[in-house]
Amino acid sequence: MQLKIDALKEAAAWPGADRRTSVVLASQLMAAELYQEGFDYFAARSDNAPTDAPTDAPTDAPTDVPTDALWMALAGAFESRLDGRTADAIARLDMATSLDLGLPHYFRGTSLARLPECAGRAETVVADLEFVLAVKDQFPPGLMRAVYEGLARAYEILGRTEQAAVARSRSGRLIADYWVTAGDGFRFAPRRLAELAPDVYVAQGYDFSDFAFVLTAEGIVAIDAASTPEHAARALRDLREITRLPVTHVILTHAHFDHIGGLDALTTEGATVIAQANFPAELRNQNAGPPPFRYLLPAGRSHRAQVVPDQLVTKPETLAIGGVEFTLIPVAGGETHDGLIIALPDREVVFSGDMSMPYLGAPFFAEGSAEGLFEAMETVMALRPRLLIHGHAGLTDTYTIEAFPGLLGALRDLDDAVRAGIADGLTLVEILQLNHLPKVLKDHPLAVIPYLVTRDHFIQRVHRQRTGYWHPGGEGVEHFTPAELAAAADLLGGGTAAAFAATGAELTRRGEHALALRVLDLGLLSHPGTAELADLRQGVLQRLAERHQLLNPFKFAYYAGLADLELAPPG
Repeated sequence: MQLKIDALKEAAAWPGADRRTSVVLASQLMAAELYQEGFDYFAARSDNAPTDAPTDAPTDAPTDVPTDALWMALAGAFESRLDGRTADAIARLDMATSLDLGLPHYFRGTSLARLPECAGRAETVVADLEFVLAVKDQFPPGLMRAVYEGLARAYEILGRTEQAAVARSRSGRLIADYWVTAGDGFRFAPRRLAELAPDVYVAQGYDFSDFAFVLTAEGIVAIDAASTPEHAARALRDLREITRLPVTHVILTHAHFDHIGGLDALTTEGATVIAQANFPAELRNQNAGPPPFRYLLPAGRSHRAQVVPDQLVTKPETLAIGGVEFTLIPVAGGETHDGLIIALPDREVVFSGDMSMPYLGAPFFAEGSAEGLFEAMETVMALRPRLLIHGHAGLTDTYTIEAFPGLLGALRDLDDAVRAGIADGLTLVEILQLNHLPKVLKDHPLAVIPYLVTRDHFIQRVHRQRTGYWHPGGEGVEHFTPAELAAAADLLGGGTAAAFAATGAELTRRGEHALALRVLDLGLLSHPGTAELADLRQGVLQRLAERHQLLNPFKFAYYAGLADLELAPPG
């Protein structure tokens, strides 16, 4: 994780850096409890910030929040976690809020709320955080749960117990807007039917995936169909408050379980189902593959589906449905080889499904193509959409069309670096540790976060596809079960659970949470039922979820499943 922190530090210091890069960097440092390091970094940035906008800033650099105000607020937030620095931290936070509205108020409110008795500033906490809620659409995604946590504490101090209870029900140790239950699966966003373009409604938070409804004069055209009929039906019921038109068509972007599982709920009125020509083959591959990780589907549901489209698209074509033009373009995209891009030219909207994801092909399936991803991204950019709608809420927020040119250039650069590393005999871990940050990103600040979200997964997929099953250093030559490794580690530890506990605790203190989890899992194999190991493991999983909540939502979902984490919707 330190590699990501180092990369974010470099990118956040570039002229014209996107404010979200600094926010994500701060979340990584906070989750790792690197408070002094965070303060030193942001205080240095704030103290050395230019008074005027840099002349070499990229043309697409955001201008709505002065960088020095944000850096000053972040320095204050970290300083508030340091012993004996409360007064200085508050002064820094107050100065930051005097410079600009917005993120400085978020960080002042959440920082004051963590101090004993809100440092006597509970009214300030309420004013700051109620302001944030009032204009939350102006903030980077994934911050609201911490707002409710801060409000709950301040309301309690002020004797506003009913408001405190409501805020607490929407809060939690995490800051992201995700919510999850074991019975119903993972959600990227609060439930809403969002009209992102005229007569284009996107169902977010109803399911692990997003799906959409396009209203035409003849009826509704659905784009994808969720994971289950229940999830799709819930969104359709809400849409019935807007229109009573029938669903006439369902266009599927690809054959993954979370985009087709609810099809039955959308075809009760005889809708025509349209998919790409490779859909049947992709569906067979999925049905023959292993199940996805926990929480990606509701409990007890299978990823296997039986879908027979009415119409298969073999080449680009245009459909006119109820006065709306739909352009359908088959692509061998970055995730699956049955990708179907759907463009609405008159709305300047493109639906891309899961073409561009944090990974290059789902990590639990044998799929994904760098070349296919590059070609698909070029296809989308040639359409010149105003809005790019992905198959998951977090992706629509992050993998924007504005980020695509820089992201494509950076991923091509990364692909070259991975191939060169393989040719030089580097192992997968050695290539990952290169911490490759293409310089093209300096001119494309909006591409930094999507690149860093994608980078490690991209490397893993390309390396797996271009190497054999024996690797330099001996990986793959011999194989050992977890139980065998646990027994060997137990010999090193003298046969005691205490040795695993001590090592796990020390690795956690160092911020090496993933390695700590591996050690603790081995310890529990050798010493099952040991309460100390189980408690340490739960704490490590919580930390891993925190560290990935803003940078890698799919890893967050994975660790949340291991931790049995359940979260109510944040609002």
